[in-house]
Amino acid sequence: MTERKPRKDAVRNRSAVLAAADTLFHDYDSSKGVTMADVAAAAGVGKATIFRAFGDRAGLIRALSEVRLEVTMDAITAGPPPLGPGAPPQQRIPAVLDALLCFKLDNRHLALALEEGADLGPYRAENYDRWHDLLQLMLEQIPGMTHSDFTAHALLAVTRADLVDHLAGKERVSPEQMRTQLADFTARVLHQYPL
Repeated sequence: MTERKPRKDAVRNRSAVLAAADTLFHDYDSSKGVTMADVAAAAGVGKATIFRAFGDRAGLIRALSEVRLEVTMDAITAGPPPLGPGAPPQQRIPAVLDALLCFKLDNRHLALALEEGADLGPYRAENYDRWHDLLQLMLEQIPGMTHSDFTAHALLAVTRADLVDHLAGKERVSPEQMRTQLADFTARVLHQYPL
C-alpha cells in the first residue's frame, strides 16, 4: 500500500500555522495567552484546519516544539563532540544540558506551554523521557556512577521551563549567567568521576 502524500494546500496550511504559532508564542507575555483562534487568525486559516492537522492545542505545541528542537536533536544524535556522540560522557553531559537550556531560553513560552500542558505535569511531557533516557544512558557510561536514573532527573530539574522562566524573568538572571551556573552545577555533580 502506497503512502498518500498530503495535499499541497494542507502542507502550506501546516507551515503557515506553525509559523504563526511560533511568532505568537515568542511574542506573547504568557504561553496561556495564545489561543487556537489567535493562531488561526495569524495563519489565515480556519480553526477547523488547525484541529484537523494537530488535533488540539497540545498537539500544535508538540509539533511546534519538535520543529524547533530538530536542529538541537540532530546535533546531539549525529553532531561532532562534545555535543554529539564520541565525546566522553563527562564532556557530553554538560554540552547536552547547555543545549537544552539554550533551547528553553530561546523558546521560553513554548517550553512553558509544552511542560504545563502535559497531563500530570512536566515529567509527562513527551520529550521529557527522551532527555531523561539520553542523560541516563550517558551517566551509565561513567565508571563508578550510581543512581543514574535519579541523577538524570536531578540534572533535568535545573532546566525545567518554569525555573528557566522564573530566573530569566523575575530574577533577571542573564542567559550567560544561567549557562555558567548550570555548567558549574553539572561539573560539581560529575567531579567525582574523572575522565
